[in-house]
Amino acid sequence: MAGIIISGVVFGFVALIMFGIGISQLKSKDPVGFYTGEKPPEKERLSDVNAWNKKHGMMWVIYGGCIICSWVCSAFTRNSLHPVIPLIVGVVTPIFIMAICHHKLVKKYYK
Repeated sequence: MAGIIISGVVFGFVALIMFGIGISQLKSKDPVGFYTGEKPPEKERLSDVNAWNKKHGMMWVIYGGCIICSWVCSAFTRNSLHPVIPLIVGVVTPIFIMAICHHKLVKKYYK
């Protein structure tokens, strides 16, 4: 039971960070970056800064939700292997999906 509580606190904290990133991007008036170390595009290079920020922000908010959902799905599974599956699906897989979506948004919103 202690392991479930500790993992819940850790996963909750990480999800809150992702929610925070997403909300800050949703509220930003200036273009946001996606990757760590990536410079955000200049306003003049984007066709719609508001849509760019909203779509990137929503990706992070959804990712935070995926982290919480993957913890819920794995926390109450007793088998030693089965908890790993939701964690991989809910934590690792969305990163690849987000990268693909980001590249599609680059193609869509860059002038």
